[in-house]
Amino acid sequence: MIAAMWIRSTMAYRTSFALTTVANFAVTGLDFVAILLMFSRVDALGGWPLPQVAFLYGLSSVAFGLADLAIGSMDRLGTRVRDGTLDTLLVRPAPVLAQVAADRFGLRRLGRVTQGTLVLGYALATAGIQWSFLKALLMPVMVVSGGLIFCAVFVAGAAFQFVALDASEVQNAFTYGGTTLLQYPPTVFGRELVRGVTFVLPLAFVNWVPAAYVLGRPYPLGLPGWTAFASPLVAVGCCALAGLAWRAGLRSYRSTGS
Repeated sequence: MIAAMWIRSTMAYRTSFALTTVANFAVTGLDFVAILLMFSRVDALGGWPLPQVAFLYGLSSVAFGLADLAIGSMDRLGTRVRDGTLDTLLVRPAPVLAQVAADRFGLRRLGRVTQGTLVLGYALATAGIQWSFLKALLMPVMVVSGGLIFCAVFVAGAAFQFVALDASEVQNAFTYGGTTLLQYPPTVFGRELVRGVTFVLPLAFVNWVPAAYVLGRPYPLGLPGWTAFASPLVAVGCCALAGLAWRAGLRSYRSTGS
């Protein structure tokens, strides 16, 4: 309902909405332009050709874009905690998490999803994937699971802001920074970093691990083949842990008294 209110407000100024969406599309597209510039000098990046890197980029951008569209406003929680406006959400007959997520719902974020979808379409057309039923089934599973994993990171980051009030940039380091990391092959990063985003903060299951199966490439860290299909389980686990963190953070909240 809150999101619908913001959508109606946005669509009241259609020209402004169109311009901001196009601007969002163009700004996010600069990341892929940077990749194209790299490939103007090299034939492969960490052993990955351009279509396969585009595949990673597209999956990461679409999954993150959907999460950002749904609950990207979670980084505003610290401001609400500091100025006491979170109290108004607590007295409303609706889940606080849903209200925070829908606050200032930005339909313009569709620009990122659109741009990522176009790059993913290019990758699917040029990567030379040997399709099978399981690979075709894994494509939507990757997008949905990846979106849920990023949603969990958004929620966990918001829960941290109950403790560290001015921590939105810390949250952005794992959300926006995470999607930028996943746009590049795991082979260009050190093993310790790859281990960290596989076993600690399992962002690797957004695209690195399942994409290895689809593209027929070696699995990061020599993981077993079945891990390509573990993204839904990882997403459920991440969401469960993020939910616990959110409940703990909300219980610890003390009003400003103003």
